[in-house]
Amino acid sequence: MSGVAAVRAVFDRAAADGRAALVGYLPAGFPSVAGGIEAMRAMVDAGVDLVEVGLPYSDPLMDGPVIQQAVDGALKAGTTTTDVLATVEALAGHGATALVMSYWNPLERYGADRFARDLASAGGGGVITPDLIPDEASGWSAAARAADLATVFLVAPSSTDERLVLTTRACTGFVYAASTMGVTGARDQVGGAAEHLVERTRAVTDLPIGVGLGVSSAAQAAQVARFADGVIVGSALVRRLLDATSPAQGVAQLASLAADLAAGVREADRGTVASGA
Repeated sequence: MSGVAAVRAVFDRAAADGRAALVGYLPAGFPSVAGGIEAMRAMVDAGVDLVEVGLPYSDPLMDGPVIQQAVDGALKAGTTTTDVLATVEALAGHGATALVMSYWNPLERYGADRFARDLASAGGGGVITPDLIPDEASGWSAAARAADLATVFLVAPSSTDERLVLTTRACTGFVYAASTMGVTGARDQVGGAAEHLVERTRAVTDLPIGVGLGVSSAAQAAQVARFADGVIVGSALVRRLLDATSPAQGVAQLASLAADLAAGVREADRGTVASGA
């Protein structure tokens, strides 16, 4: 199973278990293409339900210093879009569902139709486009639809009710709710605006809602899992690879954190959350 159905199945399985899905982000090509694949497989084995494969880009406006450092390393090592697709294919072969997280410029340069076809052929589930708004995404949405790929757009605490409706209608996989205004990065606490944003978004869509930006611990994962359908973690996982003294140590520390986060989403009391999954 791949494409939209595979992404939705991840949330359906988690909901059937009475929990939120755990989504883990790592950039392809860091610390190397093979090393990145090993790390992502380790995340999955430790309990990550859905993998976000970052497509390294030279101008990552939404990313904080941790992800920027890793992306810069991947670019300096020569990571290409083809390597990103190979990473997705390797994850599919491992039984994992993966989406690509990419700014619009690299996709446009590669060719939207071509990228959609190649990602589908690699077994990918879809694409998260953080800097592409639905108003300007008709070409991409058509390409993704033709390839049966999930489209994921972002909503934020500043989104108006009208913008929430417009954005969620353009999503076919899940809705990415940014917990705070700002760049990516682990934080001491997840902003209180996240729960309110999920409530507002849930009022206009039946799609699953994943919350990202700031989650770095099992306790925070449990906090977000109480009200969201997905808990998205990036910088905290990347940091484990950056701080390691060797690739092997990095993978081990990454897997340990992923296991802790997985335990967090499973221990959360979701009460009567009305999930769209």
